[in-house]
Amino acid sequence: MTESVPTMEGNGAEESFVHPSCADTSSTQWLASKGKETPLMSLLEDLGLEQHHKEKLSLSKVLEIDERTITDEPAKCNSDLPWYFLKKLMMVNVTARNVKCTSECESDCDAASEITELDFDNLLDRPNSGDMLNPLDIITALFLCSDAFVQQEMALKMSLCQFSVPLLLPNCETQQCTLMLWALRDIVKKYRPESLSQSKGFIEGRIVLSELPMISFVRLGECSLSKSGILNKLLSNSQQYHDTFVHHDMECGDSPRRISDGLTEITWYLPCGNKNIDIFSEPVAVANLRGDIATFETQFSFLCQTSAAVFVFFDNLDSECKLLTNQQHKAQIFLVGNHQSKSFNLNSLKKLATELGLTKNIIIKMKQKNDADFVEGLRKTVRNVVHNSQMKMSIEKMSDIAHELGILVDEDCPECQTAKKNADGITAEVQNTCKYKEDQLPLQGEIWKKLTSLEKEEIRLRKVGSEDIEMYKSDLQVQKRELRKKQNSYDMSAAMTCFISAISSPGKERCYFLKWMQIYLDNLSREKLSDLREQYKEKCKNSENKDVIKNIHRELSNSSLGTEHFFREMGQMYEASVSLPETEPSRQQLQHLPKLCAELLLDGFPLELVDGDASNIPLRWVSDVLSQLHDLVSPNNKILVVTVLGVQSTGKSTLLNTMFGVQFAVSSGRCTRGAFMLLIRINEDVKEILNCDFMVIIDTEGLKSPELAQLDDSHEHDNELATLVIGLSDITIINIAMENSTEMKDILQIVVHAFLRMKEVGKKPKCQFVHQNVSDVSAHEKNLRDRKLLLQQLNEMTQAAAKMEKKEENKSFTDVMEYSLDTGNWYIPGLWNGNPPMAPVNAGYSEAVYELKKNIIQLLGKCQSSANDVLEFKEWMSSLWNAVKHENFIFSFRNSLVADAYMRLCTEFNKWEWEFKKDMYKWVTNAETRISNFGTFATESETADMKDVVMSLKSEASTVLSEWETKLLENLTKYFEQTEGHVHLVEGYKEDFANSAKSLRREMENSVFHQLTAAVEIKQGMTELDRIKENHTKEIEKAVCALIDQCRKKNVQMGEKELDEEFDKMWNETVQKISVSEQKATDVFTSVSHYLRLNLSHKGSHASELLSQKSLKKFSHNMSKRFNIQDHIMRAQKMADNIIGACIQFVTEKVERKCNYSDTYIQEILHMIDERLQNNQDDKIDIKFEVSLKQHICGFAASHFQKMHEDFLHENDPYRYLNQNKEKFCADFKDIFNERDQCQKKAEEFTNKCLKPAVKDFVNRSLGPDIIDEMLTQQRFSTRMSFQFSILLDLLLKDTFENYLSYICSYPEYVKMWILDQIVTHFSNGSEMSEFEDRHLKSSINSINDAINKAKMKKSGNLKTFVDHVCQELGDKLVISQDALGAFMILNNANQEQFADWLTERVNEMGRALREEFKKAKIQMKLKHLYVKPQNELFTRVIGCGKQCPFCTAPCEAGGKAHIEHQTSLHRPEALGSYSWHETEKLVTDICSSSVISDASFRCNATKKEWHPYKRYKEIFPDWNIPPDVSFQASDYWKYVLARFNSKFAEAYDAKPADIPSTWKNITLKQAEESLREAFGIK
Repeated sequence: MTESVPTMEGNGAEESFVHPSCADTSSTQWLASKGKETPLMSLLEDLGLEQHHKEKLSLSKVLEIDERTITDEPAKCNSDLPWYFLKKLMMVNVTARNVKCTSECESDCDAASEITELDFDNLLDRPNSGDMLNPLDIITALFLCSDAFVQQEMALKMSLCQFSVPLLLPNCETQQCTLMLWALRDIVKKYRPESLSQSKGFIEGRIVLSELPMISFVRLGECSLSKSGILNKLLSNSQQYHDTFVHHDMECGDSPRRISDGLTEITWYLPCGNKNIDIFSEPVAVANLRGDIATFETQFSFLCQTSAAVFVFFDNLDSECKLLTNQQHKAQIFLVGNHQSKSFNLNSLKKLATELGLTKNIIIKMKQKNDADFVEGLRKTVRNVVHNSQMKMSIEKMSDIAHELGILVDEDCPECQTAKKNADGITAEVQNTCKYKEDQLPLQGEIWKKLTSLEKEEIRLRKVGSEDIEMYKSDLQVQKRELRKKQNSYDMSAAMTCFISAISSPGKERCYFLKWMQIYLDNLSREKLSDLREQYKEKCKNSENKDVIKNIHRELSNSSLGTEHFFREMGQMYEASVSLPETEPSRQQLQHLPKLCAELLLDGFPLELVDGDASNIPLRWVSDVLSQLHDLVSPNNKILVVTVLGVQSTGKSTLLNTMFGVQFAVSSGRCTRGAFMLLIRINEDVKEILNCDFMVIIDTEGLKSPELAQLDDSHEHDNELATLVIGLSDITIINIAMENSTEMKDILQIVVHAFLRMKEVGKKPKCQFVHQNVSDVSAHEKNLRDRKLLLQQLNEMTQAAAKMEKKEENKSFTDVMEYSLDTGNWYIPGLWNGNPPMAPVNAGYSEAVYELKKNIIQLLGKCQSSANDVLEFKEWMSSLWNAVKHENFIFSFRNSLVADAYMRLCTEFNKWEWEFKKDMYKWVTNAETRISNFGTFATESETADMKDVVMSLKSEASTVLSEWETKLLENLTKYFEQTEGHVHLVEGYKEDFANSAKSLRREMENSVFHQLTAAVEIKQGMTELDRIKENHTKEIEKAVCALIDQCRKKNVQMGEKELDEEFDKMWNETVQKISVSEQKATDVFTSVSHYLRLNLSHKGSHASELLSQKSLKKFSHNMSKRFNIQDHIMRAQKMADNIIGACIQFVTEKVERKCNYSDTYIQEILHMIDERLQNNQDDKIDIKFEVSLKQHICGFAASHFQKMHEDFLHENDPYRYLNQNKEKFCADFKDIFNERDQCQKKAEEFTNKCLKPAVKDFVNRSLGPDIIDEMLTQQRFSTRMSFQFSILLDLLLKDTFENYLSYICSYPEYVKMWILDQIVTHFSNGSEMSEFEDRHLKSSINSINDAINKAKMKKSGNLKTFVDHVCQELGDKLVISQDALGAFMILNNANQEQFADWLTERVNEMGRALREEFKKAKIQMKLKHLYVKPQNELFTRVIGCGKQCPFCTAPCEAGGKAHIEHQTSLHRPEALGSYSWHETEKLVTDICSSSVISDASFRCNATKKEWHPYKRYKEIFPDWNIPPDVSFQASDYWKYVLARFNSKFAEAYDAKPADIPSTWKNITLKQAEESLREAFGIK
C-alpha cells in the first residue's frame, strides 16, 4: 500500500467513501435503473437465478453433469457466473471466486494493444467496474437461492479452499439476516494446538461445536484502510499468503456490492503445532462484517455479544460515537484508524476513547509504518486477546443470542428440528458401540458373517472331504435356512423402528434426518476412533506389530458405526423376510424398503454395494433396490459407471469428491469399507454425447498391502472387490503411488487379474492410471521411464495372471485391454497448497482432476457399446458376484446378459442359415426338374449333351453357394457392428459363427452335388428304357393303323366283339415279333463293396484284411440286433446306435421314393459315417470297430438298395408297360375305327395320366420348406437353448417316467419323435397346411393354363406339336411322366382346338379334385411323400453338434456347428447318466456343475481309468465348458426328477436307489419349473 493513494476496503470503491447517511445510494441507483424491482430481484435476474428464489437449487441439480462441467468455455454473460462459480467450487478450485464475463471490450482491448502509438486520451479511461459483479454478491445470491443441503456443501467446499464462509447471511429484501448454523455444520477441522505439539496429538471436530474465541472486524463510516486486505495479511504467514476474504484488489473486488452488505463472514485460524509456522498458537475464529455498522446494527450487536474482541476500522469518529457507547457488549472494542486519511481527527478520537475507556485499545496506521509492521502490531493485539480472554463460544451456542436479537437461524425450520429430534433419539442411546450394535442391529453381526461363509462354502466346497457333495450342499442349505429363521425370530429393534419411520418421512425431512444421523454418528466415531485409527496408521508402518495391528483392526471394525450400518440392517431384515412365505405379514410390512432406498439413491445418498465387514453383497436386497430404481427412472434408465481403485489412504475418495463434487466419507474417524455407489444425473445437453441418463460413481475401500492382508485374510476380499468393481465399470481409475513399488506391484496384480477376467467374459472396461503427489510441470516427460517400468510390470503381471487363469495367449497388458503409455496415465499434484490445517486445496490438484474428469467423459462418449440400463447393471452385479465367489472366476462366470446376447446371435444366425438352406432347396428342386426333363419333348435344346448340362448346373450351384457364404459372413460382420443388444459381450464367438457359415457352405455343396449326380445317374438309367418303350409303342401304333386299314377294307359292319378279337390277334402277333429283352439288374452289393473298399483304402492293410474276412451279404439282415462291439464301451455302443439309426433313416427315405439306385447314395452314407466318427474322436475308436460298423451299415444298405433297384426295373419293364397299356390302345383303336370324337377323352387322359401326377409331385417338392418356415415361427425352434427348454418343460408337464428314460437314454430318437409330434399336432389343428397346398396348387394350375394359352397362340396345326408346346412351357416347373406321355401321344386323332378347350376345363376340375384329395389326406401320410422332410431339417437344427456332456450326457446347445467349445445350460445328477457308486451300487447324486468346483475326482476311459480331479476336467475334455450352477436352485429341475423317480431309475439301470438329500424331496413341481426358467434365462 503506497502512502499517497488511500487503499479502499474490499466492500466496493463507491460505497466505501459514501457518508453513512447515504449508505444505500448504490442500491438506489440500481433501483432507478431497473424500475421498481428490488436490488435482490434485479441481481437475481442478471444472474439468471430468479426462478430459484422460491424453488431452491438442489444438490442433484448442482452436481449434475452438463456441458459446462466438461468444457472450458469462459462465462459469456452474467447468467453464466453462478454456474461457473459452482462448477469450480464443487471441484474445490481456489480460483472459484475469480469469475467474470469475457466481454467484447476485452477483445477490443486485445485488438487495441496491437496499435503501437500511445493514445494519451484513453490512457486514464478504464472499463467501468460497475458492469462487473462483485464475487460477494454472487456468493450471497447463491446462498439465498439454494436449499439447506447445497448451502452446506458450498460452505464445506469454501472452507476447504480456505475461503471465508457466511456466518450471518443478509436478505436485503426482508432486511433480516440468518445465522448459517446448518450450513456450517458439516465443516470438520483438524488442528494441533501448542499444548499437544509434544505428544503429536491433534484435535478434530465439527467447527460449529468447537468453543473458540472469536475476533470480529467491522467498519464504522468510511474507511481508507482495506479491512479485508489487512485481515488476509493478518491470517497469512510470509511464505503462504492467501486471500481468505474477498478484497478491493482482487478480480472484480472493486465492483459495487448490490446485495452483500450486511454479510458477516467467518474463517478460522488453526495452528499446526509448529512454532515457526503458526501465527497464533491457539485456534481462533475471525469474523468480518461487510458494510457500515451504522446501517447494520443488529449484526454489530451480535458480534459484540459473541466475540472476544471487535476491531472497529474508521477514518472519522465524529457522528457515530453513540453506536459504540450504546452497546452492552461482552467484547473488547479496539479502534483501528488510518492517520494518513484526510478526514482523520485526533481530537474526536481522544474524546471517544476516554469516554469508552479505550485509551489502550487504539491502533493507528502511521505514515512511517509499513503494512508488515502494522499487521504485526495487530497480530500481537489479537494474540493477547486470545491468550487472556475467557470469552469462548461455539457457533451452535450463538443461536441463542441470534434468537434474542431477532436474527433467524437456518436450523429452526420444522423439518430440520423434527429430523434432529429423531436422529438424536436414536444416537443418544449409543454408549458402547459394540453392545449397541448387538442389541439394536443384531442381524448384521455374526449371523450375517456365518451366512456369508456358508454361501461361499456352498460354492467352493473346501470342507466337503469324502462326503457326498449334494448331501453336503443340502446340509449347508439347511444351515442357511436356520440362520434366516434365527434372523426372522428377532423383533424389529427400537432403533430400527425409529430409523425406518424417519426415512419414510417426506423428502426434505428425510434428507435432514440422514444428515443429522451422519453428523451424530461421525461425532461419536470421531471421539472413539480417531486415536485408534492414528495408532493403526502408526503401527502399519512397521509390519512387525502384526498382532497389535490385528487387534486394532478388529476393534476399529467393531467400534465404527455409520448410517450404512442401519441400511445394512434394513437389508438383512429384508433378505430374511424374503425367505418367509409371501403372505406372511412380517414379510409384507418390509416390502416397501427397497423403494425407500431407491428414492434415497436418487436424492444423492450412497448405496452400499459390498458390505466390507462381511465381504459380501446382500444380493436380493441390492437387486430389489436397483429394480425399484429402474421403475422410478424408467424410461431414462441408462447408466455409465466410473470406479476408483487403489491402495488404502491414497486419496481415492478425495479424488472422486473433487471430480464430481460428491461427498464420500474422508474424515479420520471413518474409512470406506466395501464399495458404495452414488448416482449423478446427466443433463439433457450431455445425454446425446454420453448416451446415458445417469453416471454411477463407485468408491471402494483401499486394497491392502500383502502384510496387512494376511492379518485378516483380506487378500481374497481385495481380489473379489477389484474383480467386481472393474467388471461393473465402464472406466476404472487406478490410483497408484509410484513411491511404494512393492505395494504397487501387489495392487497391480489384483487389477490385472480383474481385467483379464473381464476380457475373457466379454467386457472390456477402460482404465486410467492416476499418479498422485506428482507436481513438477515436466512430470509427464520425466516419468516416461517410470511409465515404461509400469508397463513392463503390467506385462509381467499379465503373463503371471494369464498362467494362473490358464489363458496364456495373453502375453502383454495391451492384449487384455486398450492402454496407451501416453494417454493412460495422469499426474496429479499434492492436495494441499502449503501446510494444513491452514493450507487451501492446491489449484493444480483441482485443475488436474478436472482435466482427468473431462478425459473420462470423452472416453465414455467414445464407448463402442451402448450404456447398460439399471436392470442390466443389476444383472452384471449378480453374475459377477456369483462368479467372484468361485475360486476360478473365468470358468464360473455366467451372466444372463451374455446369455441373452448369445441367444440373440444364435437366433439371427439360425434365421440366416435357414434362408440359405431354403434357397438351396428351391434351387435343387429346379435343377432336378431340368435334369428330369432333359432330352424329352419338353426341352427346347436337344443339342446340348447331358455332361454339359451337369457341368453348367454345378458351376451355377458353386456361384449361388459362394454368394450365400459371403452374405452370411457380411451379415455376421454387420451384426457385430451394431451398438445395441450388447453384441460386444459375445465378440468371442464371432469366429465360431464365421467357421459355422463356412462349414455350412461345404455341407450344402456336398449335398447339392450329390443330389445333382444322383438325378443325372437316374436320368441316364431311364433314357435307355424310355428309348425301348418308345420303339415298342411305335411298333404297336404301326400295327394298329394297319389293322384299322384292313378292317375298313372289309366293308363289313364290325361290332365291339369282332373288333376286340381282331385287336387281340394283332396284339399277340406284334408282341411276339418285338424282341422284349428283359432288363438285367445291377449287382448293388458289388458297387457298394467297391465304394467301401475305396473309403477304407487309406486306413492301411489291416482294414483291408478285416474287410476281406466277411462278405457284405452276411451283414445284410442283422441290423435289428443291437450292434455290439466290446460291451464295456457303453459310449461306443451308443454312438454306433446313433449312426446306425441315421443311416437306416437315410436308406428308408430313399426306398420310399421308389426311384432307381445311384452310387451317390452309398457315398453319402459313408460320408455320414465318417463325419460322425470324426465328431466323436473323444471315444477312442479302433480300426476294427470302424470296419465292422461300416460293414454292418453297408450290408444293410446294399440289400435294401438291391431290392429297390430290382423293384424299379420291374416297375419300368417295357413288356409290363405294353401290357399295362393294352386296354387303352384297344379303346383308342375302336375310337379311331368308329371315327368317334376323342377330344374330351384325350383331354381327360392327358390331365389324369400326365398332369395330375406332375402337379402332386410339385406340391410334395414345395411343401417341406413351407412347413419348416411355419414351425420356425415358434420360439421353441429359434435356438437350441429354446428347444431344450421347451422339451424339458414338456417332459415336466407330462411327468411320466418312460418319457424321461427315453429322453435320457435315446436322446436323438426321442427328439425326432417329439419334433414329429409337434409338427403333426400343429398342422392337425390349423388350416396352414391347406393354405400352403392351395398356394402351390394354384401356382401349378395357373402355369398349366398359361402354357395352354401360349401353345394355342403358336398355331401348331396338329395335336402332337400342341402337346409338345404345352410340355415345353411347363418344363421348368413340372416333371411329366414320359411313359404316360408316350402312351397318350399314339393313336390320337383329336382336334387340337377342341382338345385345348376340353383340356382347360379338365385341368380346373383336376384342381378341385386335388384340393378335396389333399383335405382328406392325413398329415402323417403327407409328411411321408415330401422331398424335404421338415422333421429332419428341424432335427438337424436343434441337435447341433450332437455332443453330450461327458459326465451327465446333457446335450450341447452351442450355436453354429463349428463352435470350439461345447456348453449346456442345465447339467443333471450323474445318476441319470446311469452312474452308480462302485462299492454300494447306489446311484450317484453328484451333479457335474457342482463337482467341477469340488476336490472330488473321476475316472473313465479318457483318463485311462486313472483318478483325475474334477477341477482339472479341462485337461481331459478341453472342448467342454462346464461352469458351476448360478445358484443352489439352478438344478432343481433334475433334482426333482431324480427324487420323484429314484427307484424306477435304479430299476432301469440295474442299480440301487440313490440316497436323496432331504432338501431335494421338498422341491415342488413349480420350483422345478422356476429353476428350468432360471437356467435358460426365460422369464
